[in-house]
Amino acid sequence: MLALCSFSSCQDSKDKTDEQEKPEVPATGDVTVYVTTNNRSQDFRKQAADFSKKSNMSPTTIKLQPATRYQTMDGFGAAITGSTCFNLMKMTKENRAKFLKETFSPTEGMGQSYIRISIGCSDFSLSEYTLCDTPGLENFALTSEETEYVIPILKEILAINPEVKIMGSPWTPPRWMKVNNLTDLQPFNSWTSGQLNPAHYGDYADYFVKWIHAFEEQGINIYSVTPQNEPLNRGNSASLFMGWREQLEFVKNHLVPKFKAAAFKTKIYLFDHNFNYDNMPDQNDYPVKIYDAGIDADVVAGAAYHNYGGDKSELLDIHQKYPDRELVFTETSIGTWNDGRNLEVRLIEDMREVALGTINNWAKGVIVWNLML
Repeated sequence: MLALCSFSSCQDSKDKTDEQEKPEVPATGDVTVYVTTNNRSQDFRKQAADFSKKSNMSPTTIKLQPATRYQTMDGFGAAITGSTCFNLMKMTKENRAKFLKETFSPTEGMGQSYIRISIGCSDFSLSEYTLCDTPGLENFALTSEETEYVIPILKEILAINPEVKIMGSPWTPPRWMKVNNLTDLQPFNSWTSGQLNPAHYGDYADYFVKWIHAFEEQGINIYSVTPQNEPLNRGNSASLFMGWREQLEFVKNHLVPKFKAAAFKTKIYLFDHNFNYDNMPDQNDYPVKIYDAGIDADVVAGAAYHNYGGDKSELLDIHQKYPDRELVFTETSIGTWNDGRNLEVRLIEDMREVALGTINNWAKGVIVWNLML
């Protein structure tokens, strides 16, 4: 299946209406194609195309070269946040089923196949929380956001497409695990900022294990995790600063051993932040510094990136330094900073920078933020 976009020249409203009213082209070819133009004269219009061994001079011809191999793709998709699930639950059961089928079915829809969920709250949850807000891991429990919204929606998605992969990322650990900094080590009872208390590295690794087990008990397997969403961002509504040295210590000496002890097949992706490392020189090449220190490649598969700063070429740079490590792209969004509601701008730029630019720089998964607000 291919999703294509194109520029469109100006045309009068009658031409647009006529084109929009054309009957849908039957999907009878070798490839299903969904076409969107930046003036919406075609809006995710389903078409079909056939493979051919004949030479074709058309400028839109895509030539396949089977002998040239790059990365194997894990999938494409979007984040399924608490707000996403809350809004989906407001739809009628019939409309929700139709929407989810169009989004996730590999035979009757787009076939999205990789989604990202938060471990505890995100900045698009119904409230700020973790799964263990009372000190002591014996108090770990799923909350109503998981049991009433996220898990039911995930089950509906998996019923449509059992092959969907799920990534989990925390925005913050429980506040009782936080300190103000690693020098003073004073308790830091805030959702925003702070650092993980080294005395709780083991507890936090156990927290991950409990979270994965809790979802497994619901019939939901977790394909991958990142240790921290945007670890260099102190300012998000729920956040934690985790420099590369901290992530190295936490992942290498706590998270990896706990995953191995639990016999998890869940992959760990490092970093999960911007191409430009938020302009912090000491954090440049964040995952490379961790790889250089030596870390289990069987569990730590690679690194994840966002595009709120820097350029996609950073993916190629990291790949060239560690070609055996994987890369995934885990977040992009729209807003006033990128003219987010202007489809004429966003469609072409996002296809160039995200849908194609990340893949052409070795990303094997592409996840955007987020499915429904």
